[in-house]
Amino acid sequence: MKAREWWHSDRLGESLSLTRWGATGVPVLVFPTAGGDSEEIERFRLVDALQPLLAAGRIKVYSVDSLNGRAWLRGAPPGHASWVQNQFDAVVRNEVVAAVRADCHSDDIEIIAAGPSIGAFNALAVTCRHPDVFRAAVCMSGTYDLSRWLEGTWWDDFYWSSPLHYLPGLPEGPHIEMLRRRFVIFAHGSGAWENPGESWHAAGLVGSRGVPNRVDDWGPDHAHDWATWRQMLPLYLDELTR
Repeated sequence: MKAREWWHSDRLGESLSLTRWGATGVPVLVFPTAGGDSEEIERFRLVDALQPLLAAGRIKVYSVDSLNGRAWLRGAPPGHASWVQNQFDAVVRNEVVAAVRADCHSDDIEIIAAGPSIGAFNALAVTCRHPDVFRAAVCMSGTYDLSRWLEGTWWDDFYWSSPLHYLPGLPEGPHIEMLRRRFVIFAHGSGAWENPGESWHAAGLVGSRGVPNRVDDWGPDHAHDWATWRQMLPLYLDELTR
């Protein structure tokens, strides 16, 4: 069962779409790659790879347009891209989560976040920033440090949207205590276009704050490519929804 909806977000000043596959089960929000829309994961057959879990009613899969990724990919000025990144987080928390919960007929259902490449950054970011909503993150072949695109200037919007930068200084309290009850999987290959160091660096930082996580290296036969992610995600979602 597939459904797609559109709305205009005043937070970003543009329209976005949210697509759903499945009828019942644990909601999983899959972020696309940098330039992807909400149907990218279907075109690249990731939804097909998840069909056994979908057919069994164990998961409902959602995906949203990568409006933040497009800003970085298209070379927007760093200040504006940082603003878009931070606003995108607000859109996810306040608009996308509301739509998912309405579709699930629950005001408090928890969501698993997932994604490849910059989608992995988004999955980590929303889980760290909103542990009251997201109970786990599956981060595949991630790029977690976006500061390389800042051209040497720091912006508050960027700082508060980047877990690698705000998490070290996050004060003790209810937020970090709840985050310590969440779980993050960092998965990568060591084949073409992969950068395992990104996973290890992010995992070390997250782990230093007591957040449970695991790093899985799938080895040199797995490149930074959809074929890798089609193998990874079904296994991890099977693990997280047992």
